[in-house]
Amino acid sequence: MIFASDLDRTLMYSKRAIEELGVPKESTLKPVEQKDGRWVGFMTEASYWALKELSLHSLFVPVTTRTTEQFNRFVIFSQDISIKYAITANGANILYRGVRMEEWSNHILNRLHSESVSQAELLSILQREGFHLDGEKKQAENLFFYYILYRLPAASDKVLIHDLAEKYGWRISLQGRKLYFIPHAISKGSALEYICNREGVKAIAGAGDSILDWDFLQNCHYRFVPNHGELAKVLAGVSGTSNHILTKKHGVNAGEEILQQFLKLLPLKI
Repeated sequence: MIFASDLDRTLMYSKRAIEELGVPKESTLKPVEQKDGRWVGFMTEASYWALKELSLHSLFVPVTTRTTEQFNRFVIFSQDISIKYAITANGANILYRGVRMEEWSNHILNRLHSESVSQAELLSILQREGFHLDGEKKQAENLFFYYILYRLPAASDKVLIHDLAEKYGWRISLQGRKLYFIPHAISKGSALEYICNREGVKAIAGAGDSILDWDFLQNCHYRFVPNHGELAKVLAGVSGTSNHILTKKHGVNAGEEILQQFLKLLPLKI
């Protein structure tokens, strides 16, 4: 069976995220991400052992908006926990035993050209409509882009930017200070569905904190959502939406709670 999960602010947490969401008092932190020789990402020790146990008895698929290069900073997957697949760049790439699957990447590129305006065109449209994003623009593998914002847009502006992006084949997601612009063709859900079909196995459970994670969570029988994330806020505002499980715990401890729930589901057959 397949278990799929987002990483950042779901199972693993940067120093900034831990400071923002609260430092756990009774938990020991385990470093899992390394950048320039420094440890920059963590999970609880209990989370680490739960993930290791889960990966021994099921197919665990990391699902992230990070580029492949950024994903590879999670040394946990190259040194401690072996994985067969990983979904990176929000679904634009599928890694099979660490190597990008060209068949999938080419499929995505073909859809990009036919379903969305180019990045340059979208930025030109936003500028023409009077939107100026106060932040540093970053590129993700020439597939999508995001801004690290110095100042968050007003709620009304966010709605207008969302509507404008949708009109031209893009969507947005605000995660902390990062505002993502991603073409509709790039979807974590379609990437996970491809893996499930390839393996002939269903996704029993998934977890994610952002609106971009809802794509792949809909492919999962059980859907876990950290109570501190963008997705929890969005789902709370949608009447009649109860087809997900909100964590009781907050921050890095929510990741531990999710993995413990995953382990409890191992005996199930669906």
